[in-house]
Amino acid sequence: MSIITLNDLKTHLNVTFATDDALITGKIAAAESWIAMFTGADWPSVSADPVDDALKEAIRQLAAHMYANREATLIGITSQELPFGLLDLLTPYRCWSF
Repeated sequence: MSIITLNDLKTHLNVTFATDDALITGKIAAAESWIAMFTGADWPSVSADPVDDALKEAIRQLAAHMYANREATLIGITSQELPFGLLDLLTPYRCWSF
């Protein structure tokens, strides 16, 4: 079960057509997986509890970035590795272990 719904991300992206629904759904899954690995979160237990708005926003930002930047290399424009502020949103939720 996804934390962010298809309709939620489509609203965030301002996408009103259904042509990319499968692609957007895949971007949500990839963003949630990446964030779970980055934070060390146990998503199955998180999905039963309310998820903080900051984590939801991080998922939206990363999924939107993946949707808008579908290739690893962009030529002729400035690109960034991750959306600005994404790591700032996630750092408080990261499980650190040494």
